[in-house]
Amino acid sequence: MERTSPLLTDLYQLTMLQAYFDQGMTDTAVFEFFVRKLPPGRNFLMAAGLEQVLSYLEQLQFSEQELDWLAACGRFSGRFVDWLHNFRFTGDVHAMPEGSIFFADEPILRVTAPLPQAQLIETRVINLLQCQTMVASKAARVRLAAPYKLLVDLACGARMAPKPACCRHGPVTWRDLTAAPTCWRRWNGAFRSLAPWPTPSLRPTTWK
Repeated sequence: MERTSPLLTDLYQLTMLQAYFDQGMTDTAVFEFFVRKLPPGRNFLMAAGLEQVLSYLEQLQFSEQELDWLAACGRFSGRFVDWLHNFRFTGDVHAMPEGSIFFADEPILRVTAPLPQAQLIETRVINLLQCQTMVASKAARVRLAAPYKLLVDLACGARMAPKPACCRHGPVTWRDLTAAPTCWRRWNGAFRSLAPWPTPSLRPTTWK
């Protein structure tokens, strides 16, 4: 997974981080991810996104360009920006295995870390888990609706998915074929094959 900038967050996460730094608030905090209620018509959700979350946390680091921007934007002190040079995630993560079924008010991921670290990652962790869980849960419902049908993973088409990583839910939710060569190559052991080109929904509109 390519590196995600720590600046991909809400501004208030950074201003709170500076407040914690100024006040010396570095005690251990515990953050949990859960959904308050299930969407209408759903009686379960499927946990996904753990791989992306762990990759993000392992690579969490401010680049020199990002630190220069923070120093120049006028909102943050020089001492705080200097402190961010060595900012890394050193906490622990406990989570349900990907593909686990969960329900409302049931934590699927718990972060235990120094308060500034737990605070900064909150927005991006929610972003990753929410998107991946949404796609996996939808795919699981498709499989339940057609348990004996050959299912083609169209969701990872570049025009229809938020990003190619969505196709990783084929292995999680038991889809059979994929329309994206990059997904077949990466998760070859999970998909049987590429979807056959003549599939009507895959045929280009310029083909007559």
